[in-house]
Formats: sequence, structure tokens, C-alpha cells
Amino acid sequence: MDLDRLAASLLVVGFPGQEVPAETGALVDRGISGAIFFKSNIGEPAEIASLTAELKTRAARPFLLCLDQEGGRVARLREGFTRVPPMRQVGAGGDAALAEAIGRILGEECRAVGFDLDFAPVVDVDSNPLNPVIGDRSFGRRAALCGKLGAAMARGIQSAGVAACAKHFPGHGDTTQDSHETLPRLPHDLARLREVELPPFQALARAGVASMMTAHVVFEALDPALPATLSSKALGLLREEIGFQGVLVSDDLEMGAIAERWPVGEAAVQAVLAGCDLLLVCHRADRQVEAIDALRRAAEQDDRIKDRLFEAANRVEKLRRRWAAAPTPFEPSRLRRPESVALLERLAAAAEVVRDPTERA
Repeated sequence: MDLDRLAASLLVVGFPGQEVPAETGALVDRGISGAIFFKSNIGEPAEIASLTAELKTRAARPFLLCLDQEGGRVARLREGFTRVPPMRQVGAGGDAALAEAIGRILGEECRAVGFDLDFAPVVDVDSNPLNPVIGDRSFGRRAALCGKLGAAMARGIQSAGVAACAKHFPGHGDTTQDSHETLPRLPHDLARLREVELPPFQALARAGVASMMTAHVVFEALDPALPATLSSKALGLLREEIGFQGVLVSDDLEMGAIAERWPVGEAAVQAVLAGCDLLLVCHRADRQVEAIDALRRAAEQDDRIKDRLFEAANRVEKLRRRWAAAPTPFEPSRLRRPESVALLERLAAAAEVVRDPTERA
């Protein structure tokens, strides 16, 4: 593999609208590993399936179609799909079998319209009521609960043939700032991190989750200078202490926490050196090109960086070969199955009785 294609293979990109722009098509041809869908890409279910099939056909290789389908307020697939509630509501009953069943629903409906990787579950612990970005996306306030239900949900998603992704390592639950806008810092010592933030990720690693996503958060006990996404000290803990060997995905490098401080090309190189295997650059084509060009130049100039790119690309290729499916005909009957709707209706009814997500583990 030439260095340009090697560098491109570390990217998943976003694009606007429900047609593939020429710039995105050129990146597919250049060798990117996948694309991520947001609200602007979503039409009727048949239209979504057509667009994912178009991208996979153009790529003519295992190509990852990704999205954030968590349930609750972070759900790209809505009209025509089973409505999954926030994870706080799922966590209220502490039922792992229920979490696994809901994960299977998420996975089945993602697969039905051509998606291969769901950036879920969130396993951040909801330890700060002032957190503007996590809140009810978390299963609850206890690390054991988040780990147990997160692992169950990941098993459910993956049982449907879709890769799951635990996020946001090492933990975004206690921040009071939104990393989409600025760079949060957490002053907790390592003992606190090992007690609260890290156990859910340990549980997900043991459960065999296919991927994990980094947090654009500075953890002062791990690295006071850099957010986890760019820190080999923070991400090294995941590999060396927790033992996770799957694909490590950066959160979007265009988010304010990163983009306001580092050019995207510099951030891409730093993230890969820190331990990220797959990079999200979700919005601007010029920044996507900048990231690939920076990775290629860095590999040309430094064999250490080139070796790291090959290591990351090998992990990503294994993920693609395991989970990226060929396009298949769209079958509407795979969405909103009666048994799925009935399960979620029972959960909604139970939520009227059990409201405190900290009561059960």
C-alpha cells in the first residue's frame, strides 16, 4: 500500500446532504475507510439504504458506514425506525437482558439500511448533574451499572452484525463543559479515575466491544498538557493497563476542543501517534484532505510514524473485514418490528414507576 492510500485509510469522513459530493467521492477513491452520517444525510429509510449502497458500491471494498444511534436525543435514524429512549431510562431498571435486547434492536435497524458501525453505547458515568453533553445519554451514576449495561448493549448491537463503540474514553461524565465547543479539564487523581471513570471501559474491553472512542478532555492525572485524544499517556493506559486491543476511534477532530487549538493536520498526526487508529473528520472536505496530506508527509519523513500508520491501518482493516457488509436490498419489514415496538412500550410504562437510575446496579 502506498503512503497516500495508507494515510487515507485511517479516516472516516462526513459530508452534507443526501447525495455524495464530488469531493467525498474523490476521498472514497483515494482510500478512506468509511463515512459517517448526520441529520442532513438522513431521508426516508429507503433513501438512506440507497445512499449507503451507493457509497459501498463506489468503494468496491469493505467500507464502513457509521453513525451515532444511541437512542434518546442522539439518534440519527428516527422516522420509520423504532424509537429507543435515553439510556438513563434503560438504566433505571438495571436489567442487562433488556439492555442487550435494545442493543439488538439498534443493531438490526442500523444493519437494515446499510450501517456497519454504531457509535454506541455511551459508558460515561453520569456523575455531574451540570454536565451539558452527557446527562441522560449515560445509563446512570454508578460505574458498575454503566459497565454492566454498556457491555450488554454492546453485545446486543454486535449480535445483529454491527460493530459497537464504547465512548468516550477515559470518561466524559463529570465535565461541566461541552467538548464540541471548548476543551474541558478534569482534576481528578488516578485513584478517582480508577474508581469511577475507568471501570466501564474495563467492562467493555472484557465484553469484546469492537471499538472505543476517545474524549477530547484533559485528564490532569494522566496528562496535564493534552486532551486524551492526543495523549499517548492517556491512551497508553487503555492499551497497557486495561488491555483493549480493538480499534480506537478519535472523536471528531473538527470539534472546538481540538480545532480551536490545533490545525486538523497536526491533530491527526498527534492522535495517531497517541494511539488512535481511526480518525473522524466529520464536516469540511478541505480539512479531510489536510488530515490525509499531513499523515502522508509525516510518514514520508519519519519511519516511526510510518510504522504507527501501518499498525493502525492493520487494526482498521480487520475491523472493516469483520463488520463492513456488502450492500443488500432494502427490506422495510426489518424496521419497527412489532416485538421491538412492544418491548419499548413496556419500557416506557415501567419508566413511570422506576425513575432513579442510581437505585439498582
